[in-house]
Amino acid sequence: MRIISLSALQHYAFCPRQCALIHNEQLWAENFLTAQGNALHERVDSGEPETRKGVRFERSVHVSAEQLGISGILDMVECEIQTGKLKPVEYKRGKPKPKPSDEIQLCAQALCLEEMTGKKVEEGALWYMQTRHRHPVIFSAELREKTLQVINEVKTLLESGITPPPNYSKSCKACSLIDLCQPKLLERDKSGKYVVGLFWE
Repeated sequence: MRIISLSALQHYAFCPRQCALIHNEQLWAENFLTAQGNALHERVDSGEPETRKGVRFERSVHVSAEQLGISGILDMVECEIQTGKLKPVEYKRGKPKPKPSDEIQLCAQALCLEEMTGKKVEEGALWYMQTRHRHPVIFSAELREKTLQVINEVKTLLESGITPPPNYSKSCKACSLIDLCQPKLLERDKSGKYVVGLFWE
């Protein structure tokens, strides 16, 4: 079974084509936004474990869920010392998104923690640098179902080796792969239909 990274789930929820370009075609490009995000995660990951007010803060936690075929590194896991309650915390550069891509990635982190520890993880949090605010995320049955659906869809996509065609939208402007993806150009490209028409009509 191919083990897929937690980041692939977030990439897929944002854009299936982006997911295939990064994880199948091994394409990557930096822009200001990704560089800013990398700097944020370097600061978070470099912190030492600490305990405050009865909560243990563990950073750069390696997790996996073999039954689901996913693995990754969590920015932070908070553990209540008295109860053992676990809470994954993910740090993001921007602000909350209209699509639940970040929530799906965070929920997958919780699924990894549950498989590894046998403990129920009920909630987590997303911290956004742009808003400087923490957003709580409840791992509801609906979010869990959506996350499992995305995991299966990502597996199917990556095992197929097929990169989906572009679907240009406003979110493409913020994608670091826009020059490699060329969504506007390829969306207008009708050469495939032209060739089919030459030989089959």
